[in-house]
Amino acid sequence: MVYLYLVLAVFGELIGTTCLKYAQGFTRPLPSAGAVGAYVICFYFLSKSLTGINLSVAYASWSGLGIVAAALLSLFLFNEQLNLIGIIAVVLIIAGVVILNIFGSVH
Repeated sequence: MVYLYLVLAVFGELIGTTCLKYAQGFTRPLPSAGAVGAYVICFYFLSKSLTGINLSVAYASWSGLGIVAAALLSLFLFNEQLNLIGIIAVVLIIAGVVILNIFGSVH
């Protein structure tokens, strides 16, 4: 169940981050409220995941998966570009999250 909470936290972060893009510096009320609400939900589920996952693993997974997903969202949703170095960086983030989940904590 704690990993479901972590996945929900990542989704909350992605919704919040997407709303931030549309909020245009908090000048648009609806996307601004969506960003704040999504981040509240995000941190709620992140805190719930910490009841069964070590902080180091949960935070690295949450932030790493959020970074990778945000990069993909920016690529497909906002037509932003990702160069070769950016692609390598995303692959390294994924590798780091996988390695930390496998070897980073005592189970």
